Amino acid sequence: MTQLLPKRHPVVMPPRVPIPRHLGTAPFSTRQGASAGLGRGRMLGPDLARPYRGVRMPSEAAPTVETLCRVLQLRLPAACFFSGVTAAAVMGIPLPSRLSSSRRLQVSVPAPLRAPTGRGIQGHSVAIRDDEIRIWHDIRISSPERVFCELAAVLDLADLVSVGDFLVRRMLPLTSPEALTAAIARYPGRRGIRVLHAAHPMLSDRSESRKESHLRVIILLAGLPGLVANQPITTSGGFRYRADLAFPRQKVLIEYQSDYHFDPDNFRADMTRRSRLEADGWFVMLINVNDLRDPDELIARIRTVLASRVSQG
Repeated sequence: MTQLLPKRHPVVMPPRVPIPRHLGTAPFSTRQGASAGLGRGRMLGPDLARPYRGVRMPSEAAPTVETLCRVLQLRLPAACFFSGVTAAAVMGIPLPSRLSSSRRLQVSVPAPLRAPTGRGIQGHSVAIRDDEIRIWHDIRISSPERVFCELAAVLDLADLVSVGDFLVRRMLPLTSPEALTAAIARYPGRRGIRVLHAAHPMLSDRSESRKESHLRVIILLAGLPGLVANQPITTSGGFRYRADLAFPRQKVLIEYQSDYHFDPDNFRADMTRRSRLEADGWFVMLINVNDLRDPDELIARIRTVLASRVSQG
């Protein structure tokens, strides 16, 4: 005779204490959590990440640098501010992937205060003026001018120029070339001062991408005469364009093509634009990221094109 076993009922776990709405969408300190009625055990729950001691945040998404700054700022002394690569990331400044992917936060404090330490932090004690610290979306960071100088210690010339182009861009500039000049003058002994002085004269307020800036630096360093950045052109049909880089005497345009240009609508518009320019005698040389990997070959190619063009003035 088969013996019937007693039916087992699933174990029902008590629901977690819900996170108060005002704490569920942003980082909060354990002190704030305790004040809202969350116990120590609840704040160790798997739905809360613990990026820094004494801080909690929702764990469902990978935090951005800006989010990490907001988290860490909850427990930093008021004098601290984010600097260098971290401040650049908060402002959205384009950086090489080796730096933009870093989640180690650069945190500075005015000297002679002691530099902060801890997991995921690189602390600095620095000489700084009050006007070199800004509030950006409630986050204390180095000013754009100071960030430009700070990044000279970790960037090569082309990338520093691309940073400067972003800062002084015509649409929504974060600073001006004159302000950058003044900032450089305040750092005569800083690491990277040579690349700062080399980069500043190369800046353009019309560059539209990091790689476009790199292309301009390659051509400038080659010393090719007659280069004009952001050349305005009106075709014989009355269409107005602006070339990335131009040699007007030879009527040669050099255009950087990012992935944006391979969208079907953009690609067709580029074809029409190129056809109109070539109908007026311009030679349009299209450059992509692969060309930038061998600057010497690229410059040799540009020289060949220029030499083949008679003066079109």
